[in-house]
Parts: sequence; structure tokens; C-alpha cells
Amino acid sequence: MLPQVHQYALGMCLLFCLANCCDDSASICGAQSPGDILIGVLNSCHSKVDPLHERMKPEGFNCTDFNLKSFVRTLAVTHTIDVINDSGFLPGVRLGYVVCDTCANAIKAIQITEHLLSINGTLSVQCDFTDRVPVKAIIGARYSEVSIAVARMLGLYMVPQISTTSSTDILSETLRFPAFLRTIPSDKHQTRALAGLMAHFGWDWVGVVSGDDDYGKAASASFLQDAGKARVCLAFQEVLPHNLAHENTDRRIQEVAERIRTCKARVILLILKEELVVKLFREMIKANISRTWIASDAWSMSRKVAGMEGINSVGDIFGFSFITGQNPGFEEYLKNLEPGLGATNSFIEEYKKLRFECTPEVVQHRACLAEKKNPDLCPPHESLLWKSPRACSLAEPQKANDDFLVKAVDLSLTFNERVATWAIAHALRELLKCNETFCSTENVPPWKLLKALRKVNFSLDHRNFSFSESKHGYDLIHWDKVDDKRHFKVVGEYNLNKTMAEINKDAINWVNPNKTVPESKCSASCLPGYVKKVSNISCCYNCTLCEDGTYSDVENQDTCKDCPLGTWSKKGWNHCQKKEESFFRWEKPYAIALLAATALGQLLLFFIFIVFLVGRKSPAVKVAGGWFSFLMMGGLAVSFGSVVLFVGRPNDYICQARQTMYGIGFTLCLSCILVKAFRTFLAFLFDLYRRHRLQKLYKPVAIIALATTIQVLICVFWLIFDSPSIVRTDQGLKVLLQCKEGSQIGFGIMLCYTALLAFVCLVLALKGRKVPHRYNETGYIIFSVLIYLFVWVCFIPIYVTKISQRSIVQGSAILVSNYGIIFCHFMPRCYMILCKKKVENSPEAYLERVRIFSITSTLSAFARISKDSAMETAGSLSSANFEPSRDFVSRVTAPSITEESQVSVPPPHLRKRIRRCSI
Repeated sequence: MLPQVHQYALGMCLLFCLANCCDDSASICGAQSPGDILIGVLNSCHSKVDPLHERMKPEGFNCTDFNLKSFVRTLAVTHTIDVINDSGFLPGVRLGYVVCDTCANAIKAIQITEHLLSINGTLSVQCDFTDRVPVKAIIGARYSEVSIAVARMLGLYMVPQISTTSSTDILSETLRFPAFLRTIPSDKHQTRALAGLMAHFGWDWVGVVSGDDDYGKAASASFLQDAGKARVCLAFQEVLPHNLAHENTDRRIQEVAERIRTCKARVILLILKEELVVKLFREMIKANISRTWIASDAWSMSRKVAGMEGINSVGDIFGFSFITGQNPGFEEYLKNLEPGLGATNSFIEEYKKLRFECTPEVVQHRACLAEKKNPDLCPPHESLLWKSPRACSLAEPQKANDDFLVKAVDLSLTFNERVATWAIAHALRELLKCNETFCSTENVPPWKLLKALRKVNFSLDHRNFSFSESKHGYDLIHWDKVDDKRHFKVVGEYNLNKTMAEINKDAINWVNPNKTVPESKCSASCLPGYVKKVSNISCCYNCTLCEDGTYSDVENQDTCKDCPLGTWSKKGWNHCQKKEESFFRWEKPYAIALLAATALGQLLLFFIFIVFLVGRKSPAVKVAGGWFSFLMMGGLAVSFGSVVLFVGRPNDYICQARQTMYGIGFTLCLSCILVKAFRTFLAFLFDLYRRHRLQKLYKPVAIIALATTIQVLICVFWLIFDSPSIVRTDQGLKVLLQCKEGSQIGFGIMLCYTALLAFVCLVLALKGRKVPHRYNETGYIIFSVLIYLFVWVCFIPIYVTKISQRSIVQGSAILVSNYGIIFCHFMPRCYMILCKKKVENSPEAYLERVRIFSITSTLSAFARISKDSAMETAGSLSSANFEPSRDFVSRVTAPSITEESQVSVPPPHLRKRIRRCSI
């Protein structure tokens, strides 16, 4: 950065260039103050360009209708810049400004922007133009349409633009407007708040009048969406020309006024600038039309409208206002209005001319009053509305001052101008690395300032501000009637994080004749139990009964309320009844029978356990499986226990436990049966070669552990990836609670694996079915497995079709399968242990029957082998005196009675008995 003297000189040169770049520069930028860093200010100090519709060539703009509110907003920026300079917030750096009038016209604003970005009358197109732009930031413009036009050009140069009033949501699109910032929320929040206000008071039949500019189009479109969500219907939608000088403006205002008069809607939303509202209200006052008016932010706190003659006859007025606050010292500044040191301000000169200078209209009006003595006979000219009583009596009008601006404009509305200016100052302080006494001399390109502004976060009047997203929302304003004018009263607020405005109804003094909340409806109210059904044509509604599961307990309800969780209603009800939960209850007769059968099964298992424990050394127990008979009992006990979980109110844990208990318990039982079938098959297999090979696979512990572990893994993966859980099925006033098995694949694999084990048991049992009858396990295995397979084949179609009775079906299937095992495997052995004579149930009796069977089977086996042997072997084996060797007999008979059920040589004392019998 240049030394301070050079910086100041450069600022003056830049201002000189800006002021002399074209012949019309004086009317373009009317206020200037030199500085090291220049801030541009765009505002519509005049409301229109006249006559714009006759402009046929690129000539100058004739701006008319001096706007007090915009003028005061502009002064708020210049005053804040002076405060920052005087405070030493940026030590060694002075802020300057250039204030230009857009005249509320986008084309005029583009012309001004070109001048603010040009040097010596030329707009740079070089690659480094961003470092040479004289204006580092721009505050403005007032209207969204103008801000959009300016933002497109500033986006090219990345010069930050901060608006304090442009609220259209389009400007939030950073890709289209990368350099645009604002101190207020976008219209998407405002229209949501407006729709929420209407819904709060039940105004569902409203009219909308908007301008044809970008702001009016975007705001009305956004309101239509939010109104639809809030079930607010549009009676009509009218558009007025935004440009006051448009040739059709007055005619269209009269047409809209007639539309409002004839429409049934009693609530009208006006998305217009205040000048158009004034024109429309004049028609309303003239026709004595009273409605409830909803103001957009453009005029929600307009003192010009609030001070209109006859304003109290138009009805209630509501509006949402942006955040406001104090501007210390600004009131005194306006009372002693004059440009700062080294500054020029033609807008102040124009205002003082309108306020204090003597004009022919003033002289004529005062002469009329002196002659006729009646003010009603001497209506004042429009230019006299702002005239001071001291006009024509002042020697130097440009030095005169009073408190007119303080009374005419709500100064709290200028708070956002103060925020925008201080935001630039805080961003500069960060960029220049300022301390209490010094700022660096680094050059500040606009793009760097824009980057700093996006990150700025500062506190002003104990409130935090940043450009990420406004968090402060809106105040709800009601225009109270005080004498013959209106005063603004805050009666609520709208927080951006909420969807409804918080309204203090007691603070609202309704100005309508009834002093109550006015109605704006298209159709009659609907009684409780009915709901409004909106027509596809007019947004009016008919009253229809609430459907099942919904209700309405108040009149004129927009939608039927859904019954709370656990309740239900029938068609046309105005209340909900608690739902009755439906599940396989304990007190149901079938549940009692199921539980009784389960208890009986557990008692039988306990009884069998005692019997087997007492007779554990008997051949009957050993043939039944020996030690793994107790494993079978344990598996059946777990399977029986799972049946209990099919009764009563289910939950996720019960749903998971009952399937895994059954799957693992019954698999353990089947794996023991598999060992028994395999053992029997091997013991009486007399094909020595096959027997020798298969004997290596006979590992009871390994078979049981492996078969059960596989089922455990299936259940674990099932539970992990898609476990059973409770599901609620609504059935009117009842809700069916039942277990959903989660993954049908997991459930199917579990059942198929169990069925596979059963099928293998069946095949092995069929292979060894010629075992001695008294100790023949194969028949029992075959019968029990067939029972199981038959039950579960029948179970599948019933389980699929009888959805509400699945617990009953599966519980019954488990019981039948368990009882099939008990009566086929355990009860015959208990009978032998308890009822047969000791001699018949002794090892000697068993060995005698095995010996006979062994001799017969061995002879037939050797006969088969002899056919494939050498001729000498065939001759010796076919001898009538042939008898099997003692060692072979002991080998084929032993497996049925050894404790570990392994194919091995029998003990010595049994071997002697077999040897004697074989001899």
C-alpha cells in the first residue's frame, strides 16, 4: 500500500475520474468522500425514471420522486463510515465512499456499476483488473431486480456486493452470483413465515398481488409452494407493473382494486414496493373497501403508507420485518445534516431544496389559505407534502435543519446498513492485520475482501453476525390504529429454525368492526369427524368423513389427524380408541394345550433321564446310544423350551431365541441319532472292504460336534445379517404382533439343514434295517425320522398361508417332532429296562442273539466274497464244516455293546462266551 499522503491523493484522483468520466456523472454519483479504500453505495434515492417508456436512444435518465427512506438508508452508510474513521478501528487507513442513485431501475444500475469499476472512463478487460478496480466493495442495491443486474457484473470482477434489503431467493445461488452477500434472510424464509401466519389464523382463502419484477415473481412463486404446504389456497393472483412510470400502472391498479372488491377472499398479500401500495390503498380508501392486508418486507414498516389519510379504513395490516436495532448518533446526524469533511453530497442538497426552499407552489398554497381560510378548499400540491413551515423565510435554505427525517422514517430500519458497513471494516481489519495502532500497507484486491467477508464473524450490540446464514429471522408487526394513523407494534416473531410464527394474540388490537379475528374462507366449516376435501378447480373444499385410522376432533380441520401409535378409529370418528394387541395369548385354550404338552414332554424327558441314569450299564441303554443318549435328552429339552417362547407377547429377543433354541437343540438330537444309525450300519456291515473304509469316519464326538456346530454357525450368520424381529400388522382396531423370521434364506437354510440330517439318518437306517429285532434301532430311527419329515413337509404350506397362526403351527410341529423322538427312541428302551426280566435284559442274552445273527451273516458274507476269490479259497469257504474265526466274530459283534460304541474287539470275558458259542 502507498504511504498515507499518496493514498489520499490517489483516492482524490479516482474520485475525480469517476466524477468526470462522462457528462452525466454528476447525476450518477451524487455523494463522494475520499479515502484509502473506497466503498460504493447503490441506492434508489429517486423512485422512478421519467419518462422511461419514451426512451428511444441511449440518452440520460431523468430520475424523479425523491425517496426519503432510501435517502436515509444511504445516509446511514455514510454516517457509519465516518464513525469507523473517527474511531480509529483501522489505524492509518481511511474509508471513502461513492454514493450513486439507481433510481430503482436495473438499466440505470448497470450504467452506475460500469462507472464504479472503470478507470479514466474505461472498463478494464485485462487479466489483472481485480487489483486495479477503484471500488473495493459495494453496499446495495435496495430492490432485488436491481441487485440481480448489478450482481451479474460484479460477479465477473469478484467485487463483493452486500445488500441490506434484496431478499429474493435467487440471489442465494452462489454459482450465479458468486460475489453477492446480504444481511437479511432470503425470501424462502419470509414466504414460509407468511404462509404460516395465514395458517395460524385459519385464513385459507387469500388473494396475492405482486410486482412484475424479479423480486415479485420469485417471492410469489415461493409463496405458492409454501402456501400449498400450509393448505392455504389462492382466490386470485394479480400482477402490477413494478415501474411507476409504466403507462398501464394506474389502469392495472384500478382493475386489481375491483378484483379485490368482488372477491370473497378477505385476506390479501401485497408483494409490492411501498409506492405501489400507496396507489392501491388510495383506491381502497376511495371505494371504502376493508380487508386484512399482509405486507411483504418491502413495505411492512413504511411510515409513508402508515401516514396516509384514511389509512384506518382499509382494515387490519400485518407484516414481517427484518431485524432492527439502534444506530447510535444517527439521529443527531440527521438533525444537523451536512456532508462530512472533504465530502460532497448532492442528495442532501436536493433534500434541503425540497424541504426548505421557497417555490411557486408554496406561495400559491399559502395565498389560497389566506384568502379562503379553509384548508379543505386549498389541497396542497404533492411537492408540498415535505415542505417545512419555515420555507420562504430562510436566507440560506442549504444550511437549515430540523427533525423531519427523524419523524418521517423509522431509523431502526437502518440497522442493517450499519451491520453491512461494519462487516466490511472487520474484513479489512483482518486482511490488513491491524492492531491497536497500525495496519499493514498491503494492497486489498476485491476478491480477497470477498473471501474475508464470507468468513467474517463479529459482534454488534451484543449480537453476532456472519454471512453464512442469517439466524435472526423476522418480527411480526401489526399496524395498530392510533388516532388517524397507524403505529407499528411487534406482536410475534418468526425464528428461521421453526416453521410457525410465535404470535402473542393478546397483543393484537383488531381494527375491524367486530374486533375479532376475521375469517377468509371459501366454504363452510366442517364438523368434528369430517375433513376438508379441496376441489381440483377452485381450492374450495367439501366436507368428507375421515377415513379409518384418522379422526378430526375440532371444526374445520384441514386434514384428519392420524391416530396416535397404538390407537385406531373407524370412518367418521372424532376420537381414537386404543388398539388391542393380538398375539398367541397364554389364556387361549390351544396355548394352554400346547404348554401342557410341553410340560408333559419335559417331565417325560426327566423320567427317561432317571431311568437311563439308573440303567446306564445295561445293554438297552448302551444300544440306545450310551452317553450321547443324554445329549439327545438335552437337545430335546432345549427344543421343548423353545415352544414356550411361541406363546405370549413376543419381542425381538424372544423371536431370535425361539428359532435358534429349536434349530440348535433339535440338530443336537439328530446328530446323536446320526451317530446311532451310522454305528448300526457299520456294526452289521459284512462287506469287509467297505467296512474298513467307513470305519475310519466313525468318530461319534467329532460327528456330533461338527453337525451341531454347522447349525450354530447358520444361526449366528442368520442373526447377524438379518435376524428375526417382531413385526406389527395393523388390523383395524387390533394390531397383530408376531415374529418376522428376518431373512427367509436363513430360516430356510436352518430347516433344510435339519431335514438333511434327518434324511441321512433315514438312509443309514434303511441300510442297516436287518439288525436283530430285539435291539434293532433302525426301525425306531426310520419311524421317528419319517414322523419329523412328514410334519415339516406339512408345516411349510400351512406356515406360508396361515400368517396369523404361524406361532401355533410351528410350536405344534416342534412338539410332534419331539414326541416322535421320545416315543421312538426312549420309551421302548425304558420299557425294556423297567418291564423286561433281568435275564432277558442281560449282556449274556444280548450276546446270544448277536452270536446267532453274526454266524448267519458271516456265512453269507464269506459266500459272497468266495465268488470273487481264487479257486482254492472258494473250495475251502464252501466246505460244510466251515465256521467263522473267533477273531472275526468278536470283531463284528462287539460294536453293539461297547460303551463308547466304537467298532473294536470285545472285552476278554465276552470274547470267551462268543468263542464257546461259535465252537
